[in-house]
Amino acid sequence: MEIWKPNVTVAALIEREGRYLLVEEETDQGIRLNQPAGHLDENESLIDACAREALEESAWQFVPTALVGIYQWQRPQKDITYLRFAFAGTLGEFDARRQLDEGILRTVWMSPDEIRGSQDRHRSPLIWQCVVDHLAGQRIPLTAIRHYGE
Repeated sequence: MEIWKPNVTVAALIEREGRYLLVEEETDQGIRLNQPAGHLDENESLIDACAREALEESAWQFVPTALVGIYQWQRPQKDITYLRFAFAGTLGEFDARRQLDEGILRTVWMSPDEIRGSQDRHRSPLIWQCVVDHLAGQRIPLTAIRHYGE
């Protein structure tokens, strides 16, 4: 019997001058919008995973400073359940020479209204909910997260 487990992911809520950084990516449902996000790697902390994924998918350095929320979502196909840890943080340098991860077509800065209006193109309902929670000021200190590893 196979043991069920959720897919643990991290997402970066990167805001600058009232606009959020999203990525446009190829998925099995077509081209979709998402925050810079990805899977937690073995022996990696959630915070390090978020910084890594933001850089790999957007070419922007990102330093997580707070947890915005933890989100559990099962795809409509009921084949995968995601457990997403979404982080707010500080935007760093942009590396124009860095190639984006495979499947990432481009990055785009969008206003909350533009994000809300494009929900039919979101990879999941978590994209808009994370923005709503970020706009509401929801912040959990990183000290609430403990990583025990090497």
